[in-house]
Amino acid sequence: MAAEGGGRAAAGRLYLVDTVAGDPEVLQADAETYYEKLLKKSLSSPDVFCIPGRGEVKLEDSCVCFVPLYRNNPTCKLLLLTEPKDKETVLAVYLSQRWWPVEDVVKTADPARDGLILVQTFGERIVLFVLNCIIFGMLEGSSANDAFFLPHSATECAKILWRNGEAAAFYSVKMKGSLCGDTTSQCYLLPVLDTIFVQRKYRRSGLGMKMLHNFCQSFLAEDALGISCPISAAMYQVCQKFLQAHPEEQKRLWEVEAPGDWGQRVNVWLKIQMESSPRGKAEVGSCMEKTPTTKPRQSDQMNKGVDCFPGVGQVGGDAMEKKDDTTAAGTLNSQGPEEEDLEQSAGNSQKHKGLRKREGPGDLVGDKATKQFKTTP
Repeated sequence: MAAEGGGRAAAGRLYLVDTVAGDPEVLQADAETYYEKLLKKSLSSPDVFCIPGRGEVKLEDSCVCFVPLYRNNPTCKLLLLTEPKDKETVLAVYLSQRWWPVEDVVKTADPARDGLILVQTFGERIVLFVLNCIIFGMLEGSSANDAFFLPHSATECAKILWRNGEAAAFYSVKMKGSLCGDTTSQCYLLPVLDTIFVQRKYRRSGLGMKMLHNFCQSFLAEDALGISCPISAAMYQVCQKFLQAHPEEQKRLWEVEAPGDWGQRVNVWLKIQMESSPRGKAEVGSCMEKTPTTKPRQSDQMNKGVDCFPGVGQVGGDAMEKKDDTTAAGTLNSQGPEEEDLEQSAGNSQKHKGLRKREGPGDLVGDKATKQFKTTP
């Protein structure tokens, strides 16, 4: 028997984010019930799932697994279907009694979903997870870095940039007053751009600049805004273009270490100017060396390496977002080689943030999902 494939629900041109409704716990219970039935059936005559362009995939225990949807809530999980010959490639997500190909999870039929929209619904949280952990972390991430990223927390403030009926990019923010991590009582002293990502096919279209501008406009009452440290070279290019176009923001943007006290900040525009001369570069390096670093970086800040802006730094969890900003920066570059460099820098900054790699295909299966990340050597 073939399971329903394709990106549209039987009732019409609707996608997962347009149709998912109801209690998330009920939806997960439904997925667990389906999984139990699938295990029994796979022993005799397994069903198959038809994916356009890929053919049929057998729905067997070895290719199906649960993974945590949120970083701080291991009990809330998504049921995923992986490639039989490559368990690190996710093919589909199970929800609302059907399988949804990854490509369709990030699509919408709602014309109102256009531009940057705050993540609020359960369906939008799933889109954010797919963009962050699957499309970037598994499908578009640099094979050289072999990096995988942790999910955002259930309360993470994030916006998805929708374009032409698809989730093209996203960025997330550590809000002022929010905890720097699950194991500390310290709180962020200013809003910090934590992760930013642009799908590869949407790069070089100004989306990185668009998201950075939106971030600044969202906190007009704040005198200072942060970008998690370290900021990648690619992200610095985005920042430079943005600050040249918006000089009123030059005094507000700071590269910060969590929680963002004055001794943990370096003005982004000032650093860009100083980097232009050998003497200034040395002075900046000396300044950063004096910045307090006694606070351990938080593993939940690891979302920085997201797709679009490799190389952005992070402040606890913010560093991961910076990497994403770097990727976005790469999108702004008109030359191909520069974009490649951006991807590489994003991977590197993620390592600084405590980024982890998955140990192997088995780590995605069942209860082993929490082990899918390992410390980078």
